[in-house]
Amino acid sequence: MKNKIVFLCMIFVSAFFVQCSNAKKSSSEKPSAKPNILLINIDDMGWRDVGFMGSEYYETPNIDALSTQGMIFTNAYAAASNCAPSRACMMSGQWTPRHGIYTVANSDRGKSSTRKLIPTQNNEYMPDDNILIPELLKKAGYITCHAGKWHLTDDPLQRGFDVNIGGSHAGNPGSYYPPYKRVPSLKAPSKDYYLTNLIMDKSLEFLNSVGNEPFFLYYAPYAVHTPIQPIKSLLSKYKDKPEWNGQNNARYATMVENVDIQIGRMIANLKKSGKLKNTFIIFISDNGGVYKITKQWPLRAGKGAYYEGGIREPMFAFWKGKIQAGTKSEVPVSNLDFYPTILEVAGIEKPADKILDGQSILPVLTGNGELGERPLFWHFPIYLESGNKETQDPIFRTRPGSAVRWGDWKLIQYFENNDIELYNLKDDISEKNNRFESNKTKANELMGILEKWRTETNAPVPTELNPKYKSN
Repeated sequence: MKNKIVFLCMIFVSAFFVQCSNAKKSSSEKPSAKPNILLINIDDMGWRDVGFMGSEYYETPNIDALSTQGMIFTNAYAAASNCAPSRACMMSGQWTPRHGIYTVANSDRGKSSTRKLIPTQNNEYMPDDNILIPELLKKAGYITCHAGKWHLTDDPLQRGFDVNIGGSHAGNPGSYYPPYKRVPSLKAPSKDYYLTNLIMDKSLEFLNSVGNEPFFLYYAPYAVHTPIQPIKSLLSKYKDKPEWNGQNNARYATMVENVDIQIGRMIANLKKSGKLKNTFIIFISDNGGVYKITKQWPLRAGKGAYYEGGIREPMFAFWKGKIQAGTKSEVPVSNLDFYPTILEVAGIEKPADKILDGQSILPVLTGNGELGERPLFWHFPIYLESGNKETQDPIFRTRPGSAVRWGDWKLIQYFENNDIELYNLKDDISEKNNRFESNKTKANELMGILEKWRTETNAPVPTELNPKYKSN
């Protein structure tokens, strides 16, 4: 009997250790949780409209604090200089000729008598067969939420989002105070409730609802797009604040600070829930700041122009434990790069038939590799009115043309008269010194690169003359 008891004990102990060993093996083989993904895309915020890019006028302490915990990019670009085409490029991962969204609304903006060419017709809606980032993430098991401005179709719920907070084809809200004219789906809890605050309220409700499931939140508040309607409680602090580098708009400053306050609320929520440590964050703006409202000096011009002030953006990326805090990169990157980067972060394979024009920047972010030198392109076969002294065009911010950046050099070609501008951005970030006449060799090199790209992407170049044009 005693031997039998000993034998049974030995079997029990052996089984216990086998079970523990199997449990340990199972635990070690269990894949790590998918990272959450937060894409922050602020509307019309200029390159220098935040503290981490040098502004001493606008106050953005929450955004600045988060940027110091990740990697800041000083040469980050939008693939277009105004809202809809920039967002279309980012969400599709493709240059403008592939989806045909070149501007907002019609392409023949401004007076007909001042347009020499018939511009390419604009596509106002993202094609249904163009697979967007949220569609792939949803298919991979992510809970997806759009918050704020969409601008690409009528309903983001039809393009991969489980939750839609105020998104439609509207390009601006009409009013940030209720009733929100172009955002009728959101109802204000009180008569003075600011739209940006309400969008964050709903975003936090989404974050609190996902539990431990991986999420993708595309946070794209309508702010700081016009109409410029100040946060009344913040206005007094800016009215007597000294101008800095051309920045002096107190009403706009309150909108910038309020966006920062709302992002601070979101980061606090993620910290409290423990989600921040497994959340990959990209922060950027969709295009340059509006020149009449805010200046991006030393960058030239602003929203709508293809000088640096219209396309270079404030950007950083954060991923705790993966991206070294306090780092900075001068590598030129584009919002086209977000699509392949997010796929790599999420561990998702690119669909075989999907063309992606950007590259994953994850090797740069993690310090495990570099991006090879590559050209960045812009194509704008359209007219966009309201020029300014920094575009040297009193009528148009944009006339039909293309642009390319290759290394330190940037070339802009306008189609009306084949005018060409060549700048060395390393020596002349303000694009004041056109080097075309003095460096034809470099200009020809960049023109060759640009023309080859236009052929490969079937980019339309308008040539038909406008019979209503008056040369004077």
